[in-house]
Amino acid sequence: MKDAMAFAPCHITGVFQIFDESADALCIGSKGAGVSLNLGAKTSVRIKKGNGYRLRVNINNHVANSAQISEHVVDAFLSRCVGAANSEITVEHQVEAPIGAGFGTSGAAALGLALALNEALGLELSRIEAAQLAHVAEVECKTGLGTVIAETFGGLEIRVKPGAPGVGEIKCLPIPENAVVACHVFGPLSTRKFLTDRETRSRINRFGGELVNELLEAPTTINFMRLSRQFAEHVGLITQNVRGVLNAADKVGVVCSMPMFGESVFTITDEENVEGILQIFQEHGSTGQTIVSKVNHGGARLLQ
Repeated sequence: MKDAMAFAPCHITGVFQIFDESADALCIGSKGAGVSLNLGAKTSVRIKKGNGYRLRVNINNHVANSAQISEHVVDAFLSRCVGAANSEITVEHQVEAPIGAGFGTSGAAALGLALALNEALGLELSRIEAAQLAHVAEVECKTGLGTVIAETFGGLEIRVKPGAPGVGEIKCLPIPENAVVACHVFGPLSTRKFLTDRETRSRINRFGGELVNELLEAPTTINFMRLSRQFAEHVGLITQNVRGVLNAADKVGVVCSMPMFGESVFTITDEENVEGILQIFQEHGSTGQTIVSKVNHGGARLLQ
């Protein structure tokens, strides 16, 4: 056993459709579309022999009060490594985007942890097999459906078949090299709440599949943003803060939408347009946090 570190990109979902009726968590997931960011979660794992099992999880240098997903991932790996039963395990998550605000941070943390644990424990699972354990953790903790498969591969993707990495399928959309993702964040929304709310689920599934099919017919960045906005309007979760920014952007012809799920605004634009968009964000969202990131094309990976 040894120390290990991994990175997984954060991810914004613009449109999706829920598929969670399967008895097999690997087959549960979503169809949809989203974009991975160069901002992400760096996760380090330190394992040493002890007199009994002990797990410590830190998030951004603070002891985590609740670490359900990390605990789930660790348990899944320890069940495959009998020799680690009496180990003291320290997990350090350094998350570069706001937590709970629609950036797929729980999926990124779970995915990075899975890759790092696989390396530290010497289990020699494939990258896809390790990622599957992170996907199952997200599904069973009800914090995500399609985030892990998107973050495994990166890019601007359409999830054309639901499921974990190796089960689901994605199609990457072409995106300009100078494209950046500009975001303005007001605060968190509960993914678990919306994934379990019957009325919200019904609205998502009535409209999400149609928009995914429409995007497949014309898979461009512009259509991704346009359809993401239609989806956000239909799902009906736009808050007053988000609405103010959306309206201001509409007036100057910039298509923005709302990440699923977070009280945030995002758009994909060219680098030369960022300054003007950030000005809109700051004028109409003075209480929020602005984030700009290049698109991540490599997906999750081990770090040296």
